[in-house]
Amino acid sequence: MENFKNENKYIRAKERVEQLKKFYGKLGTYLVIIAMLAAINYYTNEFRNAWFLWVAGFWGLGIIIDAGKTFGISLLFGRNWEERKIRELMNEDDKKEDRPRTEVSRKEAGKNWWE
Repeated sequence: MENFKNENKYIRAKERVEQLKKFYGKLGTYLVIIAMLAAINYYTNEFRNAWFLWVAGFWGLGIIIDAGKTFGISLLFGRNWEERKIRELMNEDDKKEDRPRTEVSRKEAGKNWWE
């Protein structure tokens, strides 16, 4: 059992490292490409029309959302919401399995299909 727990921890840690690697790769790509676009924008019109800011802004929004997913920051559901919800649903299933099951038809229960 102890070996299983250690293996499970190792797998979770490895998945986390993979998430971090992907995020930092995306962030690095963003910084390099935006720097190149800024240079092109400067050399073509000396920032009179700073079009690269549109690209940086929208792509940056995507990076911010990705950072929230990677680091567990969620404005809508809060930190670790998914994990808590999974545990809650698993506990509900355990409680249902513990209850004795009785077969009752809808007609006997006095309920229609839309209730």
